[in-house]
Amino acid sequence: MQATLLSILGLALLGALHAQDSIPIQADFQQDKLTGRWYSIGLASNSNWFKEKRHLMKMCTTIISATADGNLEVTSTYPKGDQCVTRNSLYTKMEQPGRFSYTSPRWGSKHDIRVVETNYEEYALVATQISKSTGPSTMVLLYSRTKELSPERLERFTQFSREQGLTDDEILILPQTGKAGGTRR
Repeated sequence: MQATLLSILGLALLGALHAQDSIPIQADFQQDKLTGRWYSIGLASNSNWFKEKRHLMKMCTTIISATADGNLEVTSTYPKGDQCVTRNSLYTKMEQPGRFSYTSPRWGSKHDIRVVETNYEEYALVATQISKSTGPSTMVLLYSRTKELSPERLERFTQFSREQGLTDDEILILPQTGKAGGTRR
């Protein structure tokens, strides 16, 4: 009985590790081209915080800059109530270009971040596997250099999110902030 249970747990762990390794990373990733201003256009996640806050979320601005040691400083500014909040994160480069790690100082969660695909001038699709004490979760972000993105890019984001096991109610095209421009579908 114990051997069977251990076998099942072993297979489940192996499956989880394989799923993590099956997330692609941008070929010939060029970190310097990823730097600059981006807008968060889409967000997908199966985490509890996303389910709880989904209805409040809006597009945010993210500035990505390289540090002297080759890591990425990621600064996101987003609306919270009637004010703007800024969050800084340091993404530590890993051996494989386009892959980074981050540990949340607030929650202690570990993030395995992968730049899945980008053309650097228009969009970037980023997948994150999050490990924390309450269990694993997945997050997919769609960044754009402008506040609008083609329907084809939005569909690619939705399709990729579904491939990661996320359901349609866990996928969100973020509404724009401010009075000008209105909200997105």
